[in-house]
Amino acid sequence: MFSFIVRRVAGMIPLLIVVSIISFLFVHLTPGDPIRVLYGTEISPEAYEMLKQKEGLNDPLYVQYGRYIKKIVTQGDFGISYRTKSNVSEEIVRRYGYTLVLTLASMLWAVVIGLAVGIISATKRNTIWDRLGMVTTITALSIPEFWFGLVLMQIFAVQLGWLPTSGSGGLEHLILPSLTLGLGVAAIVARFTRSSVLDVLREDYVRTARAKGQKGWVIVMTHVLRSALIPVVTMTGLQFGILLGGAVVVEQVFAWPGLGSYLIDSILTRDYPVIQALILLFSVQFLVVNLLVDVSYGLLDPQIRYE
Repeated sequence: MFSFIVRRVAGMIPLLIVVSIISFLFVHLTPGDPIRVLYGTEISPEAYEMLKQKEGLNDPLYVQYGRYIKKIVTQGDFGISYRTKSNVSEEIVRRYGYTLVLTLASMLWAVVIGLAVGIISATKRNTIWDRLGMVTTITALSIPEFWFGLVLMQIFAVQLGWLPTSGSGGLEHLILPSLTLGLGVAAIVARFTRSSVLDVLREDYVRTARAKGQKGWVIVMTHVLRSALIPVVTMTGLQFGILLGGAVVVEQVFAWPGLGSYLIDSILTRDYPVIQALILLFSVQFLVVNLLVDVSYGLLDPQIRYE
């Protein structure tokens, strides 16, 4: 397995280089002047040229890119935010914890609800429970996140007064945004789980277990889930990587101070160093999550071998 991980990590490097080049060119070739953003629009032409030279913006793009990558690799420095004048790396570290906590809480909702609905729907196929579960998942997938968040906010925060409407703090601030974010993923998990469990239930060893008189729930828990969870884990890992990349809509609705809201604010103000850093960060963590998902296959099914 170690050699497999080493090969996968080595394969990530060219991809990350391509992503860094694309993000660098995209940011630097889009309309807008970083000097005007950074120092204001009222500076004199002489000061403008001096600042442009100071920031190295007169250098060729490949020189600017090399300087940018060198700072990241050697110092972990993504530059200074144009908007807040703060260190981008420090701001990302401060906000990353909020996004990670929100993502983990959302995935907890998604896995618990999704597995339960999917297993019940599969084991009670073509019954009222199956139809109810599938209708519920389709409805959940069809509901926009921002609308569902506002509905939860109206019910539990405004009318009942049980939970805060926005911001971060204790556990009570996490419930509504995590539930909003986890609903759609729970629906996907439920549908994948149902389909996968149904496929495994048709296998010969499951019929043999039934013929031996084992109870239905014992068969599902001991024989079915281990094999059925492999495609579910794949999909869940992909969703985790997507959510970790910034739950933009939910963070905006609930004023959650994570990376998603940070990205939106940076795009609106043309804060180029932040945009470049977040694009690269999202790419790295998505690749890492996919690597962890691949490694987890061996834990779920010992027959899987890494070559």
